[in-house]
Amino acid sequence: MTKKTYSVLFTVVMIFALFISPVHAMEKMEPRPAKMTAIDLRLTLRDLWVGHIFWVRSVVYATKYGDKAAAKVAEENVVKNAKDIAGAVALFYGKEAGDKLFGLLAGHYGAIKEYLNAAEAGDKTAKDASVDKLKKNAVEIATFLNSANPKNWPKETLISLLLAHGGQHIAQIDAVLAKDYGTEATIWENMKSHIYIIADALAGGIVEQFPKDFK
Repeated sequence: MTKKTYSVLFTVVMIFALFISPVHAMEKMEPRPAKMTAIDLRLTLRDLWVGHIFWVRSVVYATKYGDKAAAKVAEENVVKNAKDIAGAVALFYGKEAGDKLFGLLAGHYGAIKEYLNAAEAGDKTAKDASVDKLKKNAVEIATFLNSANPKNWPKETLISLLLAHGGQHIAQIDAVLAKDYGTEATIWENMKSHIYIIADALAGGIVEQFPKDFK
């Protein structure tokens, strides 16, 4: 695939992204309605978390093909999406909790970006360091969420889910850099299925903790 071809494809993807953007999800979340359904929350969080893997994937492809402009736009949307996820959490747990989660999500993406850069450079030491950061960050996110909702968000369950999620990011990067697009397509489908599990676990925990807020 040439850089020119990639740029055309990326433009098409960007246009399509307007229709699946988590902005629509946040329009349903802000301001927080007096009553909403558990399904509304579940679908909103699914939209937001799918946005996360979509934009990270876009960064990976743009970086692989040296499209700096596309990578910049994709990375800006990774950050925006993290803010939206944190904002959704803040609706139930407060601004301080939202800010904390945003910082943790920034660390998550930072470790992924470090792995991408190290893998491109063929730097095994840096790759290993970034994987360690990603694993540590998964534990930090799980610990934070568990502290907010210990009954419904078991720490070990969250750690397992987040470690698997991080591993999928790594496998995706490796496949793209190797131009193994068939494998990457399979990884992408698995990532979507897994991110739905994460989103549903978070939504279910919120509904259980704040039952009066839902119809």
